[in-house]
Amino acid sequence: MANLLYRLGRFSYQRRRLVAALWALFLVVLGVGALTLGGKTANTFSIPGTESQRALDALKQELPAASGASATVVVKAPDGKTLADPTVKAAVGATVAKVAKVPEVIAAIDPFTSKAISPDGTTGLISVQFDKPADELSHESSDGYDGLSGLSSGDLKVVPGGQIKAGVPEIGATEVLGVAVAAVVLVVTFGSLVAAGMTLVTALLGVLAGMAGLFIVTAFTDVSSTAPILALMLGLAVGIDYSLFISSRHRSQLGEGMEPEESVARATATAGSAVLFAGATVVIALAGLSVVGVPFLTAMGLAAAATVLTAVLVALTLLPALLGFVGNRVLPRKLRKSPAAATHTEGFGFRWGRLVTRLRVPIVAVGIIGLGLLAIPAKDMQLALPDGASAAAGSNQRVAYDLTAAAFGPGANGPLVVVVKSNDAATSNALVQQVLGKTQGLPDVVAAQPAAASQDGTTRLLQVIPKSGPASEETADLVKNLRSAVQPLAKGDASISVTGNTAVGVDVSNKLSDALPTYLFVVIGLSFLLLLLAFRSVLVPLKATLGFVLTIGATFGITIAVFQEGHLASLVGIDSPGPLVSFLPIIMMGILFGLAMDYEVFIVSRVREEFVHGRHANDATVQGLGHGARVVTAAALIMASVFAGFILVEDPIIKAIGFGLTIGVLIDAFVVRMTLVPAILSLLGDRAWWFPKWLDRITPRVDIEGESLKVADEPEPRQLADVS
Repeated sequence: MANLLYRLGRFSYQRRRLVAALWALFLVVLGVGALTLGGKTANTFSIPGTESQRALDALKQELPAASGASATVVVKAPDGKTLADPTVKAAVGATVAKVAKVPEVIAAIDPFTSKAISPDGTTGLISVQFDKPADELSHESSDGYDGLSGLSSGDLKVVPGGQIKAGVPEIGATEVLGVAVAAVVLVVTFGSLVAAGMTLVTALLGVLAGMAGLFIVTAFTDVSSTAPILALMLGLAVGIDYSLFISSRHRSQLGEGMEPEESVARATATAGSAVLFAGATVVIALAGLSVVGVPFLTAMGLAAAATVLTAVLVALTLLPALLGFVGNRVLPRKLRKSPAAATHTEGFGFRWGRLVTRLRVPIVAVGIIGLGLLAIPAKDMQLALPDGASAAAGSNQRVAYDLTAAAFGPGANGPLVVVVKSNDAATSNALVQQVLGKTQGLPDVVAAQPAAASQDGTTRLLQVIPKSGPASEETADLVKNLRSAVQPLAKGDASISVTGNTAVGVDVSNKLSDALPTYLFVVIGLSFLLLLLAFRSVLVPLKATLGFVLTIGATFGITIAVFQEGHLASLVGIDSPGPLVSFLPIIMMGILFGLAMDYEVFIVSRVREEFVHGRHANDATVQGLGHGARVVTAAALIMASVFAGFILVEDPIIKAIGFGLTIGVLIDAFVVRMTLVPAILSLLGDRAWWFPKWLDRITPRVDIEGESLKVADEPEPRQLADVS
């Protein structure tokens, strides 16, 4: 593979104008496509085949009006008054009339009619029904609904609750700050504005291409509103890192006196091989999300994987072309004049490597125990879909949630819907009475009442109000208990289902929990084979997997301590701790596994390169870490800076993902890959590269160390001993 990438790097250098022109044309085509075909993102979380989703799909046929988006507008009387006061009641009536005029609203029910008024008479709920699902509503409809808060006056407070339509979260100053920090790290690392700027520009171009492609895809399939931001943060982070690794290798070779063209080709062959394998592990981890069978998760994973793949292609083709344009200017000015000035002294990486290998036993013990302790909170992980309680403080969604919970109880924010269906109205009506009897006897139910019926009376809906909030464990237990209590009542062709947004959230969380072992098995298995192929070792992939387990455990523990248990939550803008978003663990596992393998490949490939060229195993570990520590440190700081920029956004999902990835990258890069990995390699010695004879015979040989690209003054590569 090194030879192939060598030729690709040389071609991109020699035909740099052609390569740059083709990428420019490609970006223009994608940009035009995104502007003309770009569709809408969705904010719906559902899984085909679950009971709650099957019930919702059936309602589209039986009760089309009930299958559209629904929302609740909260109205609250001024202090000292109730909604029954004449001026306040008139304001409520005027508000209901204004709500009914919002585009695509087919019903706005007065709280006096529906008796949705709090016991103290100060708060009421206007039930709103749209004629389309949330992801099909127009911007005029969503903007009109959100604008209802402008109806508030001295006579009445009006707060539109819920989030009926999702948009792509806006990029603000905090995210840009992350990129700015990355730029500073690049300048410090390279000592050259040209090199830093070129690395940043290639990463940004890769992200633009990936994002444009993603928006084109939204015209043909549903894409979660979280997917673009996830693709952006990940694509930008790996794009900078991949360009950094190749550029650093190129600069190092230029400093040793190598000609620019040969250096670019050789950097693409060696560092580029590591980039290709690292990118492949990230793509496998993200694309592997499709095996869980959750459409919105599949779309998120494939979107991020496509952006990462674009970053790899940019690093292997466009970057060599741009390096050809700048020539020796990637070096600081003093090194351009005198390559001899580039004589290297052993830096911190070498000293750290010797310390780690000398104290390998206590470092391994302390590292594993310490990360294990950080993982303890993970045992209490709670999962749920986002609700109003997790919305930003002061937002309409959060204010409406808090007002509703205070006036009616937390369960009013997440009512359950029981769907009763049979072939004749009489049977359905009798079943409704039985269901009401069973439901009202459950301990966590506040109220249960009929809600709607089809024209022929064969399909009926009941609304069940829990005592607990929609994201609580008690409500999840209620969904299970309610199903167990009422479904045995259905006989013959009759059916009884429990659905609603809260039940959908419970089903999604359960489905993701059940799918997690399969996902981990597939992703870790494929990545193990990839690392086996790259390093021709059995123990190195096993060590990499162990390191990932330690990373993800500690990351989950810290994330849960902050976002769920509330420790230091105010520092990241969380004023209401609660369960993690149900798909956060599987998303973080996928991304962090890919990134963990990034650093594993970058460090261990350099160690193996030193080993196969004749160094003793322990010395190879020190040399590999010494040469790679500066670049890996910069890469980790850059990636963490980009992710950290998303911690301060208002969107709770993006905030949690940004925090978890920041912590995960820092732990994996500095504690696991740069400390535990070299210590374990030192403990293993030559045994780290053990590869059975029978496996050696059937495994294709992939050259990622550039063994086939020897220069005259290099020693002969050692033949690794076959130990069987």
